[in-house]
Amino acid sequence: MEIEIGIAKSGRRAWGFDDIAIVPSRRTRDPDDVSTTWEIDAFTFEIPMMASAMDSAVSPTTAIEIGNLGGLA
Repeated sequence: MEIEIGIAKSGRRAWGFDDIAIVPSRRTRDPDDVSTTWEIDAFTFEIPMMASAMDSAVSPTTAIEIGNLGGLA
């Protein structure tokens, strides 16, 4: 879904942390029944973590560790 943002300009809707709410349920889930795996195209990641592409926000050491743990860095 594209949104017009100016003359001959459009953008796609994006979601931030303030736009999404996760509400706990009355039931407790068994950790073995829940998966935090996520996919982008053909790539699968084990943990739901994505490091920033800015070296001023994420150090190379942190990016390497996130990648080793299964996130996208």
